[in-house]
Amino acid sequence: MTTIEKVLYTGKTRTTGGRDGSARSSDAQLDIKLSPPGSAHAGTNPEQLFAAGWSACFIGAMGLAAGKRKLRLPGETAVDAEVDLGVTGDAYFLQARLNISLPGLEPEVARALVEEAHQTCPYSKATRGNINVELNLVQVGEA
Repeated sequence: MTTIEKVLYTGKTRTTGGRDGSARSSDAQLDIKLSPPGSAHAGTNPEQLFAAGWSACFIGAMGLAAGKRKLRLPGETAVDAEVDLGVTGDAYFLQARLNISLPGLEPEVARALVEEAHQTCPYSKATRGNINVELNLVQVGEA
């Protein structure tokens, strides 16, 4: 396991009530109601929050990979993250798909950016070997 040499940021939240509760960040920038997946209750769920965080981080990692190649990501770059909560036997698991749109980039360049981002994105590192992950290029080439 890699030890962090320098902490760049620490996200701090307090959650109460579990999936039927609420979560608030220490700086009050995040203040949300939580609800179980698929329920009609107001609020989001941990799987949606994980998907949002991972997709944002992944776009940042692709931007770094593009910068190394003296490229800019297309303005329409998007990652549609899908995080499944499932069960096998009596154990719960996650799996994920990142559906990546890089319109205007050649498929080979887009694939290289995605592969490099998957190696450098902290969320991808955290999930590697722990959950099934699919990386799908859904839009490349002409915008």
